Amino acid sequence: MIDLYYWPTPNGWKITVMLEECDIAYRVISVNIGAGDQFKAEFLQLSPNNRMPAIVDHDVPDNKPISIFESGAILFYLAEKTGQFLSQDPLTKKETMEWVFWQMANLGPMAGQYSHFYNYAPKQGNEYSLERYANEYNRCLGVLDRRLADHEFIVGDYSIADMASWPWVLIARSIEQPLDKYPNVDRWNKAIKERPAARRGVDVGKENRRSKPPSEAERKVLFGQHRNSSEQ
Repeated sequence: MIDLYYWPTPNGWKITVMLEECDIAYRVISVNIGAGDQFKAEFLQLSPNNRMPAIVDHDVPDNKPISIFESGAILFYLAEKTGQFLSQDPLTKKETMEWVFWQMANLGPMAGQYSHFYNYAPKQGNEYSLERYANEYNRCLGVLDRRLADHEFIVGDYSIADMASWPWVLIARSIEQPLDKYPNVDRWNKAIKERPAARRGVDVGKENRRSKPPSEAERKVLFGQHRNSSEQ
């Protein structure tokens, strides 16, 4: 059994998709980031950076549960544990690591920052930020499109590299960044959307998806006015 500390955001979806794809039993423990659950002492023991997702694996030797934080690290851990979605060929494994780290350092942060300025920040006075992060998000989509020009998936077969990047592409239309200019990304996005496990993964906790702007109290928690910045 895996305990998954989760809220329905792209970083959370990476892990629900992986768990569903691997058919691993898991229990969702909601971390309401708008209410400040990520700052609770018990969660900080698992995730010192006060961000979800995090997992606790109870199916381990000596019955000593293992906790893992950071979505990329969780993907690698689950892939190694199950022997799925991570090639053991040294070169392919190396490439998978490169693309997971690329997502963590590029696609995710740029999409997240653009989403923040698009959805939450005042438009007036933030024009430079909107343009900056829109350009960077589109640059990343271009990098991915070139990679997918001669690859069905990012690294040969469907892998954790795809699960890491896909949630941040899935949100493109909702932030008015259509994929029309990126036909290879569009093809790849549609192929993953057809996977039943991927669809189940992004539906986990869908009743908690944000449907309206955050309240003033939530903004103080989400956008750096609490003890630490916790936007996810």
